Amino acid sequence: MTEKHQVAILVLDGLVPFDLGTPNQIFGTARDETGQRKYRTRVCSPQGRPVETAGGFKVVPDHGLELLEQVDTVVVAGIHAGDPVERGTVAPDVKDALQQAHRAGKRIMSICTGAFVLAAAGLLDERPATTHWWWAERFREFFPQVKLDADVLFVDDGDVLTSAGVGAGIDLCLHVVRTDFGSEVANRAARRSVVPPWRDGGQAQYIERPLPRPADATLAATRSWAAERLDAPLSLQDLAAHANMSVRTFTRRFREETGVSPARWLLQRRVDHARALLESTDLPVEVVARRSGLGTAAGLRQHLQATIGVAPSAYRRTFRVVPETTGG
Repeated sequence: MTEKHQVAILVLDGLVPFDLGTPNQIFGTARDETGQRKYRTRVCSPQGRPVETAGGFKVVPDHGLELLEQVDTVVVAGIHAGDPVERGTVAPDVKDALQQAHRAGKRIMSICTGAFVLAAAGLLDERPATTHWWWAERFREFFPQVKLDADVLFVDDGDVLTSAGVGAGIDLCLHVVRTDFGSEVANRAARRSVVPPWRDGGQAQYIERPLPRPADATLAATRSWAAERLDAPLSLQDLAAHANMSVRTFTRRFREETGVSPARWLLQRRVDHARALLESTDLPVEVVARRSGLGTAAGLRQHLQATIGVAPSAYRRTFRVVPETTGG
């Protein structure tokens, strides 16, 4: 049996129940093509004591803070009460456990206001991070040393990752699954959870913006049309013409519907397609670049390096699934 990636979910008083359920759901449904689970998740709290939630009930973890020493990844769930969000401080035992886990090379993640806990523990000093936009002003007041970007869904800063509120935790967890085990495993987890398989971390949070009227949400067909022609040279004028709009109107509507510019959306779709081809085919890198619309092998290398920090050949070695053969 393949060893599972070990995940500890740290919960504190004031816990947001959704933020506990998210990593359990996404990591719990991340499986390979044979149905083998890729992660094992466990829940812990200081002294393993029951935790009051913001939902009016208690959660009783099976583990104390010692669990953080035994895992590969630590996820700090969001809270809506308690010292981190009310005073910008965290209990000494929690601070020490998180710092020791970080020094030991564990990957540290937070969902929503879990970023307050990481910041209070000193893990976000001089680093980029995000949290729920509603709490951004208070976060900046408590932690001016953190490079907060409250306009994005999540921030991957290598060994420390933070997400915005509620649903953005799903995006971060899927991003982690994709990074660990590739797009096929992440997409399979997304399908089982009935959620979109990908939203770019740099996409804007939905901050008190009115939903478009059904008649205004007109660009889905154009996005589908573009996604089927990623190998073609698609200009902004081409996209706007397909939607029967002026470039200015198209650009505004596109950003309203997706939260990103047409160029950024198109580039991300091309990178995603290139990753899928690298994972599932033996096509030469030059052909992958051409079929995904990234032009040359150098262009693919540049964009893949900027997106996930690895070259195409290294990505393929990591995520390429080679069917097992049986001897006769």
